[in-house]
Amino acid sequence: MITLQHCKTGLAIAAMLAAGGSFAATGNRADYTAAKDRIGAEYKADKAACDSRSGNQKDICMEQAKGKEKVALAEAEYNYTGKPADANKIAVEKADAGYAVAKEMCDEKGGNAKDVCVAEAKAEHKKALADAKMSKKVGEARNDAIEDKREADYKVATEKCDSLAGDAKSACISAAKSKYGKT
Repeated sequence: MITLQHCKTGLAIAAMLAAGGSFAATGNRADYTAAKDRIGAEYKADKAACDSRSGNQKDICMEQAKGKEKVALAEAEYNYTGKPADANKIAVEKADAGYAVAKEMCDEKGGNAKDVCVAEAKAEHKKALADAKMSKKVGEARNDAIEDKREADYKVATEKCDSLAGDAKSACISAAKSKYGKT
């Protein structure tokens, strides 16, 4: 019999199964295609392994396999693009996968125990989505701060150029533009 603790454990297991390493963006199309092929093959194998189970245990296994595949595909996409939105998608997919597994685990319960299990799964899902949203906003704030610092440094550099004249001033401004990414 699955207890409330098993429901929490299901969330943790799903997160671990769905978890993958963080990788730097490679931008290599061949690596991306190979990763997608590998993920597809792993999903088929995981799905086949679920066939030996029955009832709700099979449903749980299938949700774990689906979640693992979705997270792995999101990671592959991020590894390929390096976009912050794709990094955020990984966190969302992990949250969704954990929720789906936990919800399936709750199906083995009845009455109030099931209601509590589902409520806990929803709460954990909301918290994980909130964390993903917060991470996204922190990343955006960090990028804004970096841009503000770059702009401030550029203004200081161009101010220093004002004391020069002629070709020296032009060269100084050109160097500042180049250094701070201005056109």
